[in-house]
Amino acid sequence: QVHLVESGGGLVQPGGSLRLSCAASGFTFSSYAMNWYRQAPGKEREFVAFISSSGGATNYAGSVKGRFMVFRDNAKNAMYLQMNSLKPDDTGVYYCKRVIGDYWGQGTQVTVSS
Repeated sequence: QVHLVESGGGLVQPGGSLRLSCAASGFTFSSYAMNWYRQAPGKEREFVAFISSSGGATNYAGSVKGRFMVFRDNAKNAMYLQMNSLKPDDTGVYYCKRVIGDYWGQGTQVTVSS
């Protein structure tokens, strides 16, 4: 049974940093590419970042490129999202998703506010 659990969200001031984690279980994590998505209040869920199964390839939404970095530790069955220079527009619930199949975590709330 595929299980994804996000953590690391919280309240941070503009310009601050957070690192989100996604713990995976129930499948061979190292064989699958993964995504981060987010959903702001009143808006549709949107793509944030992609990482290949090996971690050798990444891709980002234009709004976060240069500020966010996705990486993974296949030995720990975990994926991370390092978020720097946070802006109020980055506020939302952040989800990890396996690229193949409709598997999502429950999300972790990120609030950027002074």
